[in-house]
Amino acid sequence: MTPLDETDKRLLAILQAEGRLPIQELAARAGLSTSPCWRRVRKLEESGVIRGYAALVDARAVGLLTRAYVHVSLVDHSEETIRRFDAFVAQEPQIVECASVTGADDYLLKVVARDPEALEHFLMHRILRLGIVRASTTHFVLGQKKETTVLPLD
Repeated sequence: MTPLDETDKRLLAILQAEGRLPIQELAARAGLSTSPCWRRVRKLEESGVIRGYAALVDARAVGLLTRAYVHVSLVDHSEETIRRFDAFVAQEPQIVECASVTGADDYLLKVVARDPEALEHFLMHRILRLGIVRASTTHFVLGQKKETTVLPLD
């Protein structure tokens, strides 16, 4: 873990909310001059605290109207089965999040699709056809109450 001082936290809070700010404006908002601000941001990038920058795309605006959380249990926990499932997840763009979890299931996936039928097709013809999934449970998202990429820094 990289130790963060209050200035680093201020910079990260600003960048999490507005990642496209010019360095001059970022420096002014953080109470720094441009050169020290640039050096601090570069250090945060090089240390891996800042992993990258991305545009946040609204799924509904691009026609992905269906979201679901899919709980997955594998047939076994062999190295080969886990490797195959992890490789499958890595190459599937419809899976936008994947976590290995404790409890009755092995994984929790967040999946997006055009509509419920497309989601069903993905589940039946992609995930379950792998032959390594023992069971899955799908929970459709009815409404999103909170969605953020901003992490608390205190």
